[in-house]
Amino acid sequence: MTRGQWRVRLGAAAELDFANVLKWTTETFGSRQARIYRDTLIQAIGELANGPDVLGSRARDEIMPGLRCLDVARRGLRGRHFLLYRAAEGQVIEIGRILHDQMD
Repeated sequence: MTRGQWRVRLGAAAELDFANVLKWTTETFGSRQARIYRDTLIQAIGELANGPDVLGSRARDEIMPGLRCLDVARRGLRGRHFLLYRAAEGQVIEIGRILHDQMD
């Protein structure tokens, strides 16, 4: 791992959210679109390896101190979900939930 890299970990609820988003996308839009959206989610999650303050993220201290939010729709990619996450000890980013933007 390069210096400055953060480890990104999905919590149990976020793993379930990820699976449910892909299941719904497959049932609604088909497997091809589900693969495209999976890649979009993975790219947004991967950007957190640069640290909690990635471009476009927002502090959500009104929900919980230290909580941040990152929309998956970024860099020309479309998406209707956001990641709720926090920085933990040892340069770890913990993603707690992946929620639809209507839940914001």
